[in-house]
Parts: sequence; C-alpha cells; structure tokens
Amino acid sequence: MSKVGKIVAADLYFRAVKKIFLPFHYLNYLLRAKTLHGTHSAFVYEFYQRVIEGDLQYYDFAPIEHLRAMLLQSDEVIQVVDFGAGAGGNRKAKDIAAKSSIPSKQGRLLFRLVNFMQPKVMLEMGTSLGISTLYQSKACPNANFTTMEGSPQTAQLAAKNFKLLKANNIKQVTGNFDETLPQVLKTFSSLDYVFFDGNHRKEPTLNYFKQCLPLASDNCVFVCDDIRWSDGMYQAWQEIIKEPSATVTIDLFSFGLVFFRKGQVKEHFTLKF
Repeated sequence: MSKVGKIVAADLYFRAVKKIFLPFHYLNYLLRAKTLHGTHSAFVYEFYQRVIEGDLQYYDFAPIEHLRAMLLQSDEVIQVVDFGAGAGGNRKAKDIAAKSSIPSKQGRLLFRLVNFMQPKVMLEMGTSLGISTLYQSKACPNANFTTMEGSPQTAQLAAKNFKLLKANNIKQVTGNFDETLPQVLKTFSSLDYVFFDGNHRKEPTLNYFKQCLPLASDNCVFVCDDIRWSDGMYQAWQEIIKEPSATVTIDLFSFGLVFFRKGQVKEHFTLKF
C-alpha cells in the first residue's frame, strides 16, 4: 500500500473506532461524573469553583477566537508531518483549524487552569496552529513556556500566530518528540505544568509521561488531552492514574489531570465538565 493509502486507511480506522468508542464512554462518564457538591476535598472543591465553573470572560479570549476565525477561512496549504495517530500530507490551514485545534470550551478551561496554578515552567507537547498554546500562554505571560511540534511548516505557521498576538514568552522546539524531548528536559530543573497533546497512542504517551515525571514539582499538574481518543489512549490514562506520586487525578472526559500534591491522600475524581 502506498504512503497516502496508509494515511487514508489509518484515518478511516480511527474515525470508525471513535464512532463506537466515544458514545459508550461518554454515557459511562455522565453516570459517574460528580458536580461541585459531590467533592469532599478542599483542593478539588476550590479547583471546581475556579476552573470548571469559572465563567469570567477574560480579555485574551476574544483575540484568540478572532485568530481561530481567520484560520478557519485560510486556504494556505502546508505540509504536515505527523508522528502520532493523525494524518499527514498537504493540508489547508482551515482544515487543521477545524479538525485539530482545541475547541473554545477546552481552551478556556486550560486558561483558567493555568491562571489557577500560576506555573513558572510550562511545557506543551503538540503546538499545532497554536490555539491551545495561546490560551495557556496568555493565562501566565511571565512563565517560561516551551511548546513542541513535530511538523516544521505547522510550527512556522504557529510562530506567525504567536507574533500576531504578541505572545512573547513562548519558546518553540520542532522535531520528532522521541528525539527532541530528552534534550528539552535537560534544560529544566523542574516542571510546574505539562500539556500532553502530541501523540495519541498508548506507548508514546506513557513514555513521554514517564520522562517528564522526575521533574514534576510539588505544585505541578500534568494535563493529558484526548484520553478517550482510542482504547489505547484510555488504557494509558488508566495506567497514569495508578502512578504512586500522582496524589490527585481528575477525569474531565476529554482531559485527564494529574496533580502531585505531597501530603495529600491519593484520590481519583470524575468531575462533570
């Protein structure tokens, strides 16, 4: 089978799996998800109030969504190199923005999470066009923020978007995460925030998680995106929950959050978002 044929076949496979996998898991999630009054942890209670239920309309939201609207109209074609479970090849910016960029609801949640945690050192794996990067960057503009992208032309377009919105605290690293992540991690003494969104397969996700784990500070949060992308991703999430140093883990259906709060009893929460 040709390279293009393999890409198309992989895309069709994942679409078919998600049609069956996601509805079942969403129903199961709704049956178990708790609201604010179902939590008995002071930390999680405050987290729910300020991050999940937070409804403040921050100034930075409008420019980011205006940028999204511009990208959704863009016919610019870029060559996408995909090392994860998505599709590579030549793609229009508007198609990437429609299918791969983080939705507004989730982007605002990331903003509120970063605003709540106020991390000093941040790492994102999976820049794409930079929508998620901007939501996180604008929430804590004084943080040291490194974002990683596998596809060079995608990273170049993201860089234009960062410049357009004057996000000056973002450092970009381009290349296959298997090669770049070990080098990037050597530049940090600790990490306060990591967003895993660059590879939607079980083994790479667990591998990247384990590489970052030794650098997690006491105030650190790891955010795993698309934990129900596939059965493999959900299996990875189940293994992450069991990590002994992860004291508080939160399932928000699409996001999985991992907190490393020393002295706190290990608990897992499924919260309604």
